[in-house]
Amino acid sequence: MGDPGGQSPGRSTLEAVVTGKSDADVEAAVRQALDHYGVAYGAIPCDPRFADTAAFCQRYGVAPEDSANTIIVVGKAEPRRYVACVVLATTKLDVNGAVRRRLGVRKASFASSDETRVLTGMMIGGVTPFALGPGMPLWVDARVVERDAVVLGGGSRSLKVRLSPDVFRAMANAEIVPSLAVPAG
Repeated sequence: MGDPGGQSPGRSTLEAVVTGKSDADVEAAVRQALDHYGVAYGAIPCDPRFADTAAFCQRYGVAPEDSANTIIVVGKAEPRRYVACVVLATTKLDVNGAVRRRLGVRKASFASSDETRVLTGMMIGGVTPFALGPGMPLWVDARVVERDAVVLGGGSRSLKVRLSPDVFRAMANAEIVPSLAVPAG
């Protein structure tokens, strides 16, 4: 099946990224990636119990419209294909519309927490677009790059990063996608 976005989406199997890396290793990889892109960022340590978006925003005083989530999606056709998507916390990823169509599959869904951990080496609540393995496409909802700054996962449930979303324009695997998400609620 052809790719409507002009790029080959996603990994075809789970084989690639069983990393066995610790949270500290992943966090170091995130910092190294951000340093590579030359982007100024702030590291925000957080209590892992408050890593999920709503709890984090409330606990640390971050506006939800300035918080973004990285979500791994799987196309259900064989071979399975995966993509990382970044959306604002005030929106909902359009998995069964925009994402499914872009993947060129009949069914798509959120990857399970186990799949996410195997693919990225990260737990939900800490997934970041800055330490994904090679070959993982990254689709960023256009609303994200309209913000002055966003807070994203830092690779573990104990770290978030605040930075300019302009970083996505410098990332070779990133594509800015209009209407990847819809307003929440």
